[in-house]
Amino acid sequence: MKRYDQGMYLVRGEILCENIEEAQAALGRAVDAQAAASGTMAYRILEKHNSAPSMENLQIRFDKLTSHDITYVGIIQTARASGLEKFPMPYVLTNCHNSLCAVGGTINEDDHMFGLTSAKRYGGVYVPAHQAVIHQYAREMLARCGDMILGSDSHTRYGALGTMAMGEGGPELVKQLLNKTYDIKMPEVVGIYLTGAPGYGVGPQDVALALIAETFPDGYVNNRVLEFVGPGVASLSADFRIGIDVMTTETTCLSSIWQTDEKIKEFYETHGRGGDYSELKPDEVAYYDRMLEIDLSQIKPMIAMPFHPSNAFTIEEVNRNLPDILHRVEEAAKVSLGADTPFSLSDKIRDGKLLVDQGIVAGCAGGGFENLCAVADILKGRSIGCDEFAMSIYPASTPIYMDLAKKGKLADIIAAGVVVKTAFCGPCFGAGDTPANGDLSIRHTTRNFPNREGSKLQQGQIASVTLMDARSIAATAVNGGILTPADALDVQYKEEKYFFDESIYKNRIFDSHGQADPSVEVRFGPNIKDWPAMSPLPDNLILKVVSKIEDPVTTTDELIPSGETSSYRSNPLGLAEFTLSRKDPAYVGEAKKVQKAQKALETGEDPVAALPEIEGVWKKITEAFPDVTWDKAGVGSTIFAVKPGDGSAREQAASCQKVLGGWANIAHEYATKRYRSNLMNWGMLPLLVDASSIPFEKGDYVFLPDVRRALAGEKTAMTGYIVGEDGLKEIRFTTGAMTDTEREILLKGCLINYYRG
Repeated sequence: MKRYDQGMYLVRGEILCENIEEAQAALGRAVDAQAAASGTMAYRILEKHNSAPSMENLQIRFDKLTSHDITYVGIIQTARASGLEKFPMPYVLTNCHNSLCAVGGTINEDDHMFGLTSAKRYGGVYVPAHQAVIHQYAREMLARCGDMILGSDSHTRYGALGTMAMGEGGPELVKQLLNKTYDIKMPEVVGIYLTGAPGYGVGPQDVALALIAETFPDGYVNNRVLEFVGPGVASLSADFRIGIDVMTTETTCLSSIWQTDEKIKEFYETHGRGGDYSELKPDEVAYYDRMLEIDLSQIKPMIAMPFHPSNAFTIEEVNRNLPDILHRVEEAAKVSLGADTPFSLSDKIRDGKLLVDQGIVAGCAGGGFENLCAVADILKGRSIGCDEFAMSIYPASTPIYMDLAKKGKLADIIAAGVVVKTAFCGPCFGAGDTPANGDLSIRHTTRNFPNREGSKLQQGQIASVTLMDARSIAATAVNGGILTPADALDVQYKEEKYFFDESIYKNRIFDSHGQADPSVEVRFGPNIKDWPAMSPLPDNLILKVVSKIEDPVTTTDELIPSGETSSYRSNPLGLAEFTLSRKDPAYVGEAKKVQKAQKALETGEDPVAALPEIEGVWKKITEAFPDVTWDKAGVGSTIFAVKPGDGSAREQAASCQKVLGGWANIAHEYATKRYRSNLMNWGMLPLLVDASSIPFEKGDYVFLPDVRRALAGEKTAMTGYIVGEDGLKEIRFTTGAMTDTEREILLKGCLINYYRG
């Protein structure tokens, strides 16, 4: 890969130029720099959807929305509380996460019935459980060239199909449902210039992991739009492009878009939607803020070692340096899991090779038709053996499942000893195929964060996941679980043509066609609860640091665990009990203890009686600020984390802190735009401190005087104080840029309060 850290010009979609003079020479005429800056596909799509008077600060209205059963209940409940009468645009509710209805009794299916009745009442689309994972349904039925889709799942990426899609927390979808806008500054656009063609045995996950490893560690594409261009695009099938595109989320980019061609046109025609295709390509001259050149022919079969997709190597390199790389992972585990957690991968070495215990190909990344055909070709006539190694596949939709069956591919897979399951995202977030304690799983899914595969560190369990392409997983499976790259096997891959049968969807999916029926009563299960009342931001704020996380990056899975806890996503207080349970089990109790003081203030009682430890803190504050009184103060908790928010878009990573009395996060940096937005939408200050040190200890109190006035005055910096034995120690906080709406939401206390007025 080759980086160009400066701006680059692309001429006629093929010629890279480092400056405007080169571009003019390549084009044979003068180049208008301003026109070139608006010559990207991303610019044109954003311009089409922007309702603001300029392209500097965008106000975006999306064409369609999509959510799954971890998120749609909270979104619709928030919108209902804010005056929702009808979905103003197509809104698809899929059921691919809380699909295991034996977990938690009736609560998962209760959520599904909430979704179905909401789709009927407000005019949406309802996709029953096991029919399709959220992103595959969107590819098959929603994507359209030049459109924009907003989804409440971080892997909302349909750029390969010419659709700019973004994954955000639920409150951003609420804004769209209430006819508001998605407000961002015009993002920079990074060109991903592809050349060559993938070699034998190389799949989309291999390209994706190489891209993530190159861009994630230093934030090269953070909150920027990736635009895939260049002659190498034509060498990739639609499925191959989709497999790369969905993983761009792990680079922390904002969104993605690809140039389209006859292969994408064929995709739309195959799915009976030829009219949704149009050719997308950059203008004759397009300017990119950065450029990354990738020669696809140089990509090798890859593996991302625990505990992040960016911790990627070629499989060849891992096999060559196995003890050293495994030792590095074990050292990293001391940070991610805790120094006292017994974690070992070195015991997986057998005769100098890595022996894995499980293989999974699933979900929006792995469960596509082409991937599973390749798996079938490798497994045909072979066996995965009858020892510890086990393997499961999950086709991403019922149409894919049925066509694989018709073509005999499922028979080849099943005969080899592999279990075929339904469209379900469980293995990707810890609700399906959890390995045994101490086991190592290889997966073509999206993430391999700590405990995301379903193990429970707080109960002494630990398993781990590496990410690989489906082809290398199948190659490893037929080699007895010994780590094997797909290019080491001699396999004849058949290029099967996919046939999409929409009749399955017509037989099972409820589509209101945009017609709301107010006579339908939304059905509530006993676990579906309203959001608790939330107070406006006080004039002065006292915060206790109840958790301190010094890991380089903190994922949303660590802030609120995925897996079976997702069954409680419709119960804000019930789910909040799991907050930070894997990272800091004491957090919930400490936060609740601090919250007692705020609740006392709200009911006119004595906060000191509710929280005796605050008496000394209050004394020191009032000695320095005698005008501060309890009627102008608030008390809450905060966490410090170096870089929180990588990973999922789920709003609960923030809302769970809020319902436990959280008023802020403090960080050196926020990993993603979506997590920072979630904080603000739930009325939590996204505070930043100087990255040169960590000035807090767990248990410290922080005082923010005149915080409300500072926020209303559009200040991005404010003075705070650490309250210590010797008095108040000054500390500077910044908040980063905010829109007027974001400031108003924070002042009101949360998005619900903002819409209630």
